[in-house]
Amino acid sequence: MSTKTILVVTDNVPNQINGVVTTFKNLEDHAGLDGYRVVYLDPGQFPHFACPGYPEVQLCWPHGISTKIKAIQPSYIHIATEGPVGLFARWWCERNNVPYNTSYHTDFAKFLKTMYHVPESWTWWYLRWFHKHSHRVLVTTESIRQDLLTRGFANLRVWTRGVDRTIFKSSHRGETVAGRPVLLSVGRVSVEKGLDDFCQLDMPGAIKIVVGDGPYRRELQRRYPDILFAGTKTGTDLARYYAQADVFVFASRADTFGVVNIEALACGTPVAAYPVPGPMDIVEPGLTGFLNDNLELATRQCLTLDRADVETASLQWTWAECWHIFEENLVDCSVA
Repeated sequence: MSTKTILVVTDNVPNQINGVVTTFKNLEDHAGLDGYRVVYLDPGQFPHFACPGYPEVQLCWPHGISTKIKAIQPSYIHIATEGPVGLFARWWCERNNVPYNTSYHTDFAKFLKTMYHVPESWTWWYLRWFHKHSHRVLVTTESIRQDLLTRGFANLRVWTRGVDRTIFKSSHRGETVAGRPVLLSVGRVSVEKGLDDFCQLDMPGAIKIVVGDGPYRRELQRRYPDILFAGTKTGTDLARYYAQADVFVFASRADTFGVVNIEALACGTPVAAYPVPGPMDIVEPGLTGFLNDNLELATRQCLTLDRADVETASLQWTWAECWHIFEENLVDCSVA
């Protein structure tokens, strides 16, 4: 079987902890089994610097990207992000009449407005232009697909996500503290994640834990000294936090999916979230969690759910299906 090369162009450095990096790391094994090789172009391959106000994000001027793409000789090009590296790769493809596909992972309009006060209309104009000539735009959920259709996007395909069940499983759950529910949040600790809403939940006696790191952590620790900030956790260490929690609280309104939600479900932990795209496509109300604009009410309702039912319902999320959808939407670029 000849090896086919998929070039993934991303503005995420490999050691970042987020949904985009997690997705492609998990796809690599499945791609390899089917005779593909996955290679990356990312900011770490060019002179780069930390994004102001968001140091874990690296920005770069990808000078020489044409030479790098030609040296890789990809069979397929997937542009995963809309930042500088993705933009230059798009420019190269358009200039050389090379077909490519893209994916939409982040609500950048909401993110840039929250972080840098950029008008949402400006960002939506850019995103429509960026994805305009993509052979296929892969999006995380049906809700996101419907939203983008109303905003003038085309060639959209829902691209699911998965869970590594060798790591994320309910068997990590140990003894619990009677009468003291454990509430958990996992993710980047940044302003747009809605963590103040999590920290302010009025549930006397509850143990609240934030797993993750980011630019907003120091401020949150100052405001909420009674909350445990555990820092970044991965693998089995992270799975233990999910399994030990009684409710996973997802307070973000800006994510397009939230892989952390399905990781929690795989550990038998129900999800409380706002009724927004992402959670609306993941949570089955009354079975795997509750959605409510009153996040405290949703959290309290989750305490009544059967953890075994939650874990069983989560079996639909697989990386094999994620890879299958990704593969069937690749477009042969035939770079000479």
